[in-house]
Amino acid sequence: MIPRALEPTLRRAADNYPIVTLTGPRQSGKTTLVKAAFPNHSYASLEDPDQREFAISDPRGFLAQYNGPVVLDEAQRTPDLFSYIQTASDRKAKNGQYVLTGSQSFLLMRTVTQSLAGRAAVLHLLPLSWAELQGRSALALEHIGRNSPQRSDEDLANLMHVLFAGFYPRIHDTDIPPQDWLAHYYRTYVERDVRELLNVGDLEAFGRFLGLCAGRNGQLLNLSSLANDCGISQPTARRWISVLEASFLVRLLRPHHRNFNKRLVKRPKLYFLDTGLLTYLLRIRSPDELRTHSSRGAIFESYVVSELIKNALNRGEEPDLHFWRDSAGHEVDLLLEHSGTLVPIEIKSGATLAADFFAGLRYWLGLAGVPDAPAALVYGGDISLRRAGIAVYSWADL
Repeated sequence: MIPRALEPTLRRAADNYPIVTLTGPRQSGKTTLVKAAFPNHSYASLEDPDQREFAISDPRGFLAQYNGPVVLDEAQRTPDLFSYIQTASDRKAKNGQYVLTGSQSFLLMRTVTQSLAGRAAVLHLLPLSWAELQGRSALALEHIGRNSPQRSDEDLANLMHVLFAGFYPRIHDTDIPPQDWLAHYYRTYVERDVRELLNVGDLEAFGRFLGLCAGRNGQLLNLSSLANDCGISQPTARRWISVLEASFLVRLLRPHHRNFNKRLVKRPKLYFLDTGLLTYLLRIRSPDELRTHSSRGAIFESYVVSELIKNALNRGEEPDLHFWRDSAGHEVDLLLEHSGTLVPIEIKSGATLAADFFAGLRYWLGLAGVPDAPAALVYGGDISLRRAGIAVYSWADL
């Protein structure tokens, strides 16, 4: 098992709450993680028809069979059980008694909010981060843009292979080609999860919608245009986007409203959270094809956004990320807010630093009236350094 950065956070949550809830996309490693973090807990998977039928027909009897703490996997499959878990946890009055996992965040969180409010810690596990794959700690969020980074030892040639493969654990645990595994993952998601969450009759239309979203990765989300291109209504498009978010496949990055007396863009940007799945949906068939693909820059942006999101979630924090763009087209790819300070971050997939990479950062810092404030550039090169007061990070040092 590849050690997961979330494990210490998960253990701390179990020390402080009677119930811990862990959500995340399918195959992100939730079951492996909770079994490693809580080896002495009993375990039951509610995907198992027999276990699920027992939990539904006799919830008190199902919970009574566990004298000590227990992990309940895919807990959203039995929503009525949560009220009984609440009663049992109140009676036992011990922390860490129940660890619940689920891959359908919308269903699980709705049940947690209704039945377990105030009793449950809620954590999220995304697929592996690059730092986890390298067996090191991620770059501390509070240091981004402030500390002088160190030179990376990574090989630049790996970047396209990393983006192409993505970060789902099974891809890195086995020798299966990434696109073969992702094709199976895609079919499972569309044919099973989408049916359960949306009761979608026309799965072909949803598949087309997902492909169109991939083509808009890194762009402002125009629901009207997306709906028209897919042949669905705008409310349907909005509902389907919500499901993609709840499934941890995409993230909508909202604009920051620090306007400096300028009109700002109000629509969010759409980002996929796994670059491997994104390249699959874009029908990119090799790292070499990715290297020259028109979407390479947007895919690289997704990598940086998702790494920063994983970094925050693994610490048990909600990532405070936005972008900034005015009506004249001036833009900063990311604004990271930490401890009351905004740190602008520019993202460039190019491997060679160019002077114009810093233009957006300089413009924003000038408008903000803080030309010497922390700022960062993440690029596709293999050397991290500091240039003209701006911290420059190799993709491999996040």
